[in-house]
Amino acid sequence: MNPNYQTGFGNYFESEYIAGSLPLGRNSPQRVAHGLYAELFSGSAFTAPRAENQRTWLYRKLPSAVCNDYVPLAAPLLRTGAADITRDAPATPPNPLRWLPLTQALTQPTTMVQGLATLLGNGDADAQVGMALHLLHCNASMTNQAFSNADGEMLFVPQQGELQFVTELGRLHAAPGQIVVIPRGMVFKLEVAGDTVAYVCENYGAPFRLPELGPIGSNGLANPRDFCAPIAATELDAPTTMIKKFGGQLWQAQQAHSPFNVVAWHGNCVPYLYDTAHFNTLGSVSFDHPDPSIYTVLTSPSDTAGVANCDFVIFPPRWLVAEDTFRPPWYHRNVMSECMGLVHGQYDAKPQGFKPAGLSLHNSHVPHGPDADAFEKASSMELKPHKLDHTMAFMFESRHRMVASQYALGSAALDKSYAACWQGLK
Repeated sequence: MNPNYQTGFGNYFESEYIAGSLPLGRNSPQRVAHGLYAELFSGSAFTAPRAENQRTWLYRKLPSAVCNDYVPLAAPLLRTGAADITRDAPATPPNPLRWLPLTQALTQPTTMVQGLATLLGNGDADAQVGMALHLLHCNASMTNQAFSNADGEMLFVPQQGELQFVTELGRLHAAPGQIVVIPRGMVFKLEVAGDTVAYVCENYGAPFRLPELGPIGSNGLANPRDFCAPIAATELDAPTTMIKKFGGQLWQAQQAHSPFNVVAWHGNCVPYLYDTAHFNTLGSVSFDHPDPSIYTVLTSPSDTAGVANCDFVIFPPRWLVAEDTFRPPWYHRNVMSECMGLVHGQYDAKPQGFKPAGLSLHNSHVPHGPDADAFEKASSMELKPHKLDHTMAFMFESRHRMVASQYALGSAALDKSYAACWQGLK
């Protein structure tokens, strides 16, 4: 067990930086120990069913209400919801779309707030439906700054460099191959050392949870014990610029103290870390390629059972052993919309053109599948056990059609020859 973390998914945790700071037998005593203030952080409606109710009690040196008024902060590349994403963009065509690596050399210090650019999205944050996918490229830590997102929770997929998250509940450290989820509304800042790239999913819908396992049984996929939550920490007070994403806009305010002043806390609405190397990959041991849903790490359900607002799916190293089977993904037209990224290595169905820090989009009922080279190789290869290794691709899948931003459609990284990869099929 890592002494820097608590473990488990959806657990009710407690942690204190100074012994005796947590009240016993009640949440909001008349006087909290050490002169601290009690503050409730809600991740769900008060009346949500118990199994879905999320909240955390914070015991801090000053409450969050001690802050000056917010004023608008410009963020021209950050968009929220389908209407905002398409505001100045051409219509997203019903074509398979692919982008080469989207990063460009940074010529000046760039923090997370400045380095977020919206690529794709759908839904409506105010209606709490849908998601957006952003690319994060930064090279500077947030010093005397803090960020919170009232529009949705944020799932970070590091691709290059290591990310140190300082949150109200403690620290989380993530490298490529790991992911971090920050609850909607929680305050955090990102510290980096040098050039850092990550994919960021902003989930407007129901919070991510582990998928149901059904016939798989009680074990497999992402195991709850492999998720990590922080332990309480606190930092010295310093004047801080508070930056909030609220209603699709960025806002900023000044306060004289650090928001990372929580001395103790208890609850189940927490930021968390997961290492995808612990994912228990399942697959066919007889014939046929299984549906990609068997690789789901986290899911945000919708109001229709079995149809996700957003799924986070990974394609990690794994053995292929199926007999008399075309082993890569089949050609298909899916009712769900799929956007895929690559952390490192090579994706077996697209060995040419799909690169780390790149992206592909196959919207609802847009045909796609292995390119001509992958088809020829898979159709003629000797079907002996083969391990796909040194690779990590992932996919965000949604029931809603995704639209691309002007930033994405106007990028020089847009691969205008993508469809040619199928033209060699005989």
